[in-house]
Amino acid sequence: MPLPHFVPLRETNFSIEHLSSFKRMTPDPIMEIREKITNTDHEQVLIGRDAATGYHGIIAIHNTSLGPAVGGTRFWNYDSEEAALTDALRLSQGMTYKTALAGLPLGGGKSIIIGNHATSDREALLRVHGRFVETLQGRYITAEDVGTSPADMEIVRLETQHVAGLLGRSGDPSPITARGVFRAIQASNRFVSDTDNLSGSTVALQGCGHVGYNLAKLLHEAGAKLIVTDVNGDNVSRLVDEFGAESVLPGDIFSVPAEIFAPCALGGVINDETIPKLKVRIVAGAANNQLLEERHGDMLRERNILYAPDYVANAGGVLNGCIEVLGWDSEHALRKVDAIYDTILSIFENAQAEGITTNKAADQLAEQRLRSGAAL
Repeated sequence: MPLPHFVPLRETNFSIEHLSSFKRMTPDPIMEIREKITNTDHEQVLIGRDAATGYHGIIAIHNTSLGPAVGGTRFWNYDSEEAALTDALRLSQGMTYKTALAGLPLGGGKSIIIGNHATSDREALLRVHGRFVETLQGRYITAEDVGTSPADMEIVRLETQHVAGLLGRSGDPSPITARGVFRAIQASNRFVSDTDNLSGSTVALQGCGHVGYNLAKLLHEAGAKLIVTDVNGDNVSRLVDEFGAESVLPGDIFSVPAEIFAPCALGGVINDETIPKLKVRIVAGAANNQLLEERHGDMLRERNILYAPDYVANAGGVLNGCIEVLGWDSEHALRKVDAIYDTILSIFENAQAEGITTNKAADQLAEQRLRSGAAL
């Protein structure tokens, strides 16, 4: 997906007293909310600030043609509001395509809290964020994401009912997200090698956090050899100790000779600098927005590297959230996660038949489902 180009703000500032959904709040502090207009196809983008707590957040709603927008809350220390906004716009569009390809009656959104997620004022910021979500009155449903947890969503729930990923319910989506990525890797391997069997394959895994750890466990159990990296040394040590993984420095992971590269950290890692270094046949991982720009899908294709579109491979998290949002039981959610295998294969086959990149094939299928206006 191409990076959005921004146009000037249309300032529409509101105070809490003018928002009926904020009636539970005291008049002080006052949150200011402004709508930002972009030349993307997003339905609504809001930026909120609260002077008393220092809260600075963004909610981006991309598309609700199939149902309310869903997407996690990312708590991250961005360099600027524009950088955070770029991320929110890309991630929310990815959520729209993710829910469409998963056949869900849901749309795509994303929210961001800008700042250090280790702050001592965390609870206050999360409560303000919950009140911000509440202003949308159900058009957007949030959950955990990078920098937040199910415990954080319990705090958000104190201010809004439009939240999932709660403790004791669907909970931590990481194991289910990892399962979906594992199924995408199996499908990718079948497409290039005509087998699901990953025994003896080498996987270069970037990012050993919650999802990366669970993916490493599945790959290890399948007999794959792991070469791993992470900016957190403790995360790396855990995989080395438990799964016999080999570790490399973060900058070296791209040039590791392997069958599969699995990006499970932040986005934009497939770019002009890294693609020439890759010595793999497959890129399939959990990170969102792995391609820095759409043209990087073309570059992978030119190098005969098969790319599993990230918003298909990592859909396990939102499918897990449907236990709460749509009332699914856990067995049904797991069946839908396992179906990622078939969706990925179908995208590969369409791309091959049409002579286009896999990311373009995935986009076309998602847009077709959005135009039809009905979930599967």
